[in-house]
Amino acid sequence: MATPPPPGFPASSPSPTPSTPAARADAADDLVARLSRLDACAVSDALDKLDLPGCVTGLAPLSVARRIAGRVRTVKLVAAEQLVAADGPPRHLGTTAVMAARPGEVIVVEQRTGRDAGAWGGILSLGAKLRGVAGVIADGPVRDVDEARELDFPVYGRQPTARTARGRIAEAGTDVAVTIGDIAVAPGDYVIADGSAAVFVAAVEAERVIAVAEGIARREAAMAQALRTGADITQVMGADYENLLKGG
Repeated sequence: MATPPPPGFPASSPSPTPSTPAARADAADDLVARLSRLDACAVSDALDKLDLPGCVTGLAPLSVARRIAGRVRTVKLVAAEQLVAADGPPRHLGTTAVMAARPGEVIVVEQRTGRDAGAWGGILSLGAKLRGVAGVIADGPVRDVDEARELDFPVYGRQPTARTARGRIAEAGTDVAVTIGDIAVAPGDYVIADGSAAVFVAAVEAERVIAVAEGIARREAAMAQALRTGADITQVMGADYENLLKGG
């Protein structure tokens, strides 16, 4: 259940579109701060209410069980033989995203080849942590999970593996459109992930989705408080819970 916003939290009505790059950056930072106060379930409920896609189940925290939220920086991986060898020294998958990442961003990796090969690893986790990355979400296997745990760095994935990417998978692009589960994800979108799911929100929808999720969080907090003060759980989980997504 999400923690409700503190007193004096910004109103849920959409704000005007910022007109300068600095103002847009400030607005994005504010949305990330608001998103981080929620949980994946509240945001998923908001998407349901607005009839929007975004929830991806089966992506579990493999290193540390800590919620992450932020803007997305993407990496797309493919089978190694699909890429023609480029001139110059080889570049390991994920390194471009690590070097480009801004503090607080979440690196999101598509590895849908079906191959048992690590979409992320320990040295990448160290590099990302040093850059201030909030965490990594990989739609595929992840290796060096113990290293990420020792670094206290959140890595989400489909399952752990020890198998290297070398000769199996390679990077097709950074900051490109990817597919995670059945959700199309673009660079700059928003994501929140915890023990329940990873939930993606398109950048253009972020303001209204987060506003709706905040309202849901407040109503859930009120329901919990009602239980603590003696309300009948059948009433709370009946009329109150079942009607949670109705109304404003």
